[in-house]
Amino acid sequence: MGRSQETFNKKEVRNKKDKKRKDKEAKRLARKDIEKTSNLEDMMAYVDENGMITSTPPDPTKKKKIFKSEDIAISIPKLDPSLKADPKRKGIVTFFNDSKGFGFIKDSESQESVFVHINNTLEEIKENNVVNFEVEMGPKGPTATKVKLLK
Repeated sequence: MGRSQETFNKKEVRNKKDKKRKDKEAKRLARKDIEKTSNLEDMMAYVDENGMITSTPPDPTKKKKIFKSEDIAISIPKLDPSLKADPKRKGIVTFFNDSKGFGFIKDSESQESVFVHINNTLEEIKENNVVNFEVEMGPKGPTATKVKLLK
């Protein structure tokens, strides 16, 4: 079948395909030209001494020195022994069950409730007693040890 016998619709489809192929080729050539003309220097952005973004590199003579390199601490500072919390605490027994052998002491400084077991007491205690104690971390949180009545 020759081209003279082609229908109008078939001619339109062929023309659209040709146009699409030419457009694609033109885009490919345009991309090639852009790649040739652009370089890394065109894409660079700089920050000047005032913190503004510019296309020119900053002037090294206007650079401000803010800190001294010897002032930078690289290691962890040592703990001051005077800042350690005193292990001896003072508090009031808010609850104590003699039959089960446990209770709670309200710390007078932090107002926290600290668990106490009868095995960690040095003297017999009961509710509303003022006591001295030390805090240690138990399996379920802070626990009072070396509990002694305050007289």
